[in-house]
Amino acid sequence: MATIAENIVQTLAANGIQRIWGVPGDSLNAVTDAVRRQKDIEWMLTRHEEEAAFAAAGEAALTGELAVCAGSCGPGNMHLINGLYDAHRSRVPVLAIAAHIPTEEIGSQYFQETRPTELFRDCAVFCEMVLSPEQMPRLLEIAMRTAIEKQGVAVLVLTGDTASQDAVSDRVPEVRRSTPLTVPSPAELQEAADTLNSCGNVTILAGGGVEGAREEVLALADALGAPIVHALRGKEFIEWDNPFDVGMTGLLGFASGYRAMESCDALLMLGTDFPYQQFYPEKAKILQIDIRGEQLGRRAPLTQGMVGGVRETAAALLPLLERKQDRTHLEKSLDHYRRTRAQLDDLEKQGPGPIHPQHLTHLIDELADEDAVFLSDVGTPVIWASRHLHIGPRRRLIGSFWHGTMAAATPLGLGAQAVDRKRQVVVLAGDGGLAMMLGELLTAVQHKLPLKIVVFNNAALSFVEVEMKAAGIVNFGTGLENPDFGAVAQAVGMHGESVSRPEDLEGALRRAFAHDGPALVSVAVDRQELSMPPKIDAKQATGFALYALRTVIAGNGRELIDLAKANARQLL
Repeated sequence: MATIAENIVQTLAANGIQRIWGVPGDSLNAVTDAVRRQKDIEWMLTRHEEEAAFAAAGEAALTGELAVCAGSCGPGNMHLINGLYDAHRSRVPVLAIAAHIPTEEIGSQYFQETRPTELFRDCAVFCEMVLSPEQMPRLLEIAMRTAIEKQGVAVLVLTGDTASQDAVSDRVPEVRRSTPLTVPSPAELQEAADTLNSCGNVTILAGGGVEGAREEVLALADALGAPIVHALRGKEFIEWDNPFDVGMTGLLGFASGYRAMESCDALLMLGTDFPYQQFYPEKAKILQIDIRGEQLGRRAPLTQGMVGGVRETAAALLPLLERKQDRTHLEKSLDHYRRTRAQLDDLEKQGPGPIHPQHLTHLIDELADEDAVFLSDVGTPVIWASRHLHIGPRRRLIGSFWHGTMAAATPLGLGAQAVDRKRQVVVLAGDGGLAMMLGELLTAVQHKLPLKIVVFNNAALSFVEVEMKAAGIVNFGTGLENPDFGAVAQAVGMHGESVSRPEDLEGALRRAFAHDGPALVSVAVDRQELSMPPKIDAKQATGFALYALRTVIAGNGRELIDLAKANARQLL
């Protein structure tokens, strides 16, 4: 009879799991030894458990399938928590094996004792402890099925001594995701159609839930004469080749997206939980369609909320709609978007002086493969990615877009790259984020993952500086004394370059992208480049004025001059 640990590994292999991300430890010995003897699963050693959880999340985000990470007892599995929070909030299926202290010592304040079921419960759809062989493999099957069906994190807490015991059952369960079709009732659909038919200007707000529903959403937009505004997580699914697209809204978005929502009579929300209340229209009727009923009305008061999958609900709603003959709202919104897009594209041009981050992003976009996977760090890299990357039908854009954690892009990229070593995976890393977990570079080299990392090196926590400016606070505590990241990359065995002159940039990127192995290019970009939000309220304007005044009083007037020079082209 196999041990509990062997049964776990056999079950994972039978369900298509190809790798487990983690750091070994004595409480995990039974599991890692079972992996050693299981030829179908690779142990992906990382230099930090947080990195392991993010890598599993990146793998799950790319494939849509269950991915696995593991941590030893106490501090080992506690390090998983940030990555698991990210996976949980991004709604990707991850199973975490959290080892625990010996069973007989639980409750005695033993060495490295924690309460993992309490620790992980807030970032998991399932979190239970295995204390006896009789619970397995049933508990593992429940954990896997819950993670897959709810698209979230399942944590299986496993004491080391239990893992080593003989299994009572040698059953190896197989868990497959169900594919239900969820559609609102006919009465609800008719009510929604009546509302949309009676409203003049309709705008669609599309989020990550429109994945797989592209054609149905475009058909709705055509019938309603509706511009489509996308949230960040909807960008990769709905923006490309979309004749109704008018850009993004929110803090990272475009003025055109904001205006299309502000001027509508009805807003149709499709598969989105867009969080910023200040960007919703104040007077419009709002209809929301989401597969998760608990999200209805969470951000703005609704005229009607409906539980349903976007694809099947849009298809059922379409025959009930009267095609709008007046396309003025759509045409005005598209014209505004064309002008806004032209202004953004103009910012991609590199003039004299420091390298513009928009120009760098434009080159990455131009040189990357048509099926590239992009990972962008939180902070200014995600702004430039959302505005200047073109995500076609075969490209992907993944990041910590909901949990919003620094240092996520590179470990997410490791997981994505492990899925397909021949597919180009490009990380847009912030210098602050990369420095947080430099051990990721060692992981890429050790596992020969050909990840391409481009560092937006502005020697600052620049997004925090923008937030300070908007609040009227003098920038303080945000400067970074960075190493030569290109040299660091070379020291650990990667292809590494550092660039500070615009004329050297394209060549460095081409060499990195062509390199057969992991590569890093650190690019010195303009620290003072601002990312203007589409809606600047009076409080923000006052904040910038106070910042300017206080900066002069503090004796840092030169910073204002540099700021003006860097952003004058945005104000023309």
